Amino acid sequence: MAGTSKSEGRTGLLNGLAAYGMWGLVPLFWPLLKPAGATEILAHRMVWSLAFVAVALLVVRRWAWAGELLRQPRRLGLVVIAAAVITVNWGVYIWAVNSGHVVEASLGYFINPLVTIAMGVLILKERLRPVQWAAVGVGFSAVLVLTIGYGRPPWISLTLAFSFATYGLVKKKVNLGGVESLAAETAIQFLPALGYLLWLSAHGGLTFATEGIGHASLLASTGLVTALPLVCFGAAAIRVPLSTLGLLQYLAPVFQFLLGVLYFGEAMPPERWAGFALVWLALVLLTGDALRTSRRTARALGLAVTESRAEAPAANDTAGVGATGATGATGVIGAMGETGATGETGATGAVREAESVASGVPGGAADAAAAAVGVTTTSGVPGAPAPEAGVSPLAKQ
Repeated sequence: MAGTSKSEGRTGLLNGLAAYGMWGLVPLFWPLLKPAGATEILAHRMVWSLAFVAVALLVVRRWAWAGELLRQPRRLGLVVIAAAVITVNWGVYIWAVNSGHVVEASLGYFINPLVTIAMGVLILKERLRPVQWAAVGVGFSAVLVLTIGYGRPPWISLTLAFSFATYGLVKKKVNLGGVESLAAETAIQFLPALGYLLWLSAHGGLTFATEGIGHASLLASTGLVTALPLVCFGAAAIRVPLSTLGLLQYLAPVFQFLLGVLYFGEAMPPERWAGFALVWLALVLLTGDALRTSRRTARALGLAVTESRAEAPAANDTAGVGATGATGATGVIGAMGETGATGETGATGAVREAESVASGVPGGAADAAAAAVGVTTTSGVPGAPAPEAGVSPLAKQ
């Protein structure tokens, strides 16, 4: 049993590394699609992503969610908003990479956790710990320094960060799995994207059929490039702890940053290094705070389990336990699940408090990033996305 658990953990870790590695190396892919412009690449990405996930869903015969979604106008409206926001994110990212702004694009995903925290405070009225406030303040200072360094606000970074944070917030409300979510969003994007490609073809600007079969194949593979990392992420999310996924998410912007500096040769004058250093300091503060919170959570859970075992015999002899006076094992189950037990022991209360930091089963990148920075929504479920996931949170190039 232990061997199986270790094997599952290794499989999850490898899938996580593959997912974030692919998202981190994706800047190498978009330049291969030239002479297609960013808008044509974006349209192909929408069309071929739908084709890819549709085939995947046909294979696994997972379509029940679509009928449920169509019967829920509010959720469907949120999917439309998510599709619109991720369109902006994808489009700006592709343009940035193919226009020589890989470093600035990577910055967007470095500051995304900070933007997510700020949105949690402003929109969801969440309360932050002092270290989180300090990290947000350092992040704001970094943006000011980078504004001076670039001679303008780092609008590419800010657009990517805010669009992805908004995407994560909306995705949390929709509550769909990664592949299903990508299918729903690209279904909404499909007709406008296909219409644009037909219009481009009618005006002689479509490169898909004029640059050879190799170019056409690369454009078609945008669907695979979008969906494959998401599949790997899904395999990782169910096998490794949220804290591990939260740390892995930083691989993507790190790889993008290194590619921008070392491969694409983008300039990094001292003031930009200073701005990035402040961003990294903010992320160190967040990660350290999250690890400390994780350790406190683990201790609280361990205490709760120990006390529950000690109280279990008494709980078994007590009629009605778990309905209104939850104690012992039943109380712990009520705290860790959703049984709604009303009377909590000290240990059970500790578990519930711990859950406010680390509850929720990962349903997308959103949970992973939030776990890394220790941010929770009012429901106690993390809600910040990670680059390129195509889901949320905490999911994008």
